[in-house]
This record gives sequence, structure tokens and C-alpha cells, in this order.
Amino acid sequence: MNKEEIVQELAAKVRVTQVDAKKIINALIDTIEKTVSKGEKVTLQGFGVFKLQHRASRTARIINENKVIRLPETTIPVFIPSKTFKCYVENYKKDSIYCFSKKYSF
Repeated sequence: MNKEEIVQELAAKVRVTQVDAKKIINALIDTIEKTVSKGEKVTLQGFGVFKLQHRASRTARIINENKVIRLPETTIPVFIPSKTFKCYVENYKKDSIYCFSKKYSF
């Protein structure tokens, strides 16, 4: 599913125009990007967490040239899915209602 398909799905479910749905999605993405790039976490309960993760510098190997190079430390954005989301994905074809029991409630 791509962004346009998400816009169409959202517009149909919320009963808004596709133009408004696209504005909502763009605003959501923009807010997540700006918040995470400031170093703050974005938590969507029942879905997951967007945050920055620090990677230390390390060595890597270029196999076809048989060289060892040093990769600098870096900070990357990561997404960590919630238990509920993982459960839903794992049990999608079986019985996804299990994921919304008290153990995995929002």
C-alpha cells in the first residue's frame, strides 16, 4: 500500500475528501519527522514508537576489494512496533480478535 492508497482508504473511512485526507496524512508525517529529528519520541499507543537511535562507529569490510573501512557514528530514525501491532500481524489470518483481549488492550 502506498501513500495514495492510504489517502483513499482514510477518505473513505472518515468520510472526508481525498484532498483533506492527504492534508491530514502529510501533517501527521511532517509532525512525526520534526518531532523525531529534535530527538523526541513519538508514541502512538497500540501502534508503535518512532525515535532516534545512536549507532557507534564501527568497522566494515568491502569484500570484493578486501578492504576494511571505518564507518562513523551516526543517528538514525527507527520504528518499534507495539505488542498489539505485532500480535495483530502475527495472527491476522487466524483470529486477530485475540490481540484485542485485556492482555493486549490499548
